[in-house]
Amino acid sequence: MENAKISRLFTELSKSILDAEEKALITDEYADLTMNDIHVIDAIGEGTSRQSSIVAKSLGVTMGTLTKAIDSLVRKGYVRRDRSQNDKRVVMLSLMPKGSCIYERHTDFHNRMMQAALSQFRPEETAFLEKSLDTIQSFFINQVSFSI
Repeated sequence: MENAKISRLFTELSKSILDAEEKALITDEYADLTMNDIHVIDAIGEGTSRQSSIVAKSLGVTMGTLTKAIDSLVRKGYVRRDRSQNDKRVVMLSLMPKGSCIYERHTDFHNRMMQAALSQFRPEETAFLEKSLDTIQSFFINQVSFSI
């Protein structure tokens, strides 16, 4: 059945990307990080600081889950946590130099991965793939629950 094959390909592709990321990014220099840590760093992003609630929402995790991850990243020297000057209840997150380095490596990895993968497509095929993936992503974002 074609649906089964596509489902298997999605699952395998997802796992392959995560495995490739881990091999490329979790080197001796960053052995103290997990892929979850790197994705938290990526969600904080480079440049200005971001509210912790916005980071949690972008990752789809609770504030408690994010707080545990941030505690670890602060201890390791990747992330800085500050209180907002305007509202002391608001926690602001930003990257330390060490966090910026892994953020840049992660971004570069994704850029190189996409260049390599998409280089085999003609521009119209790339446009079709982008539209198809966008449609599938919208489905998953808007799908409240799956009926079994």
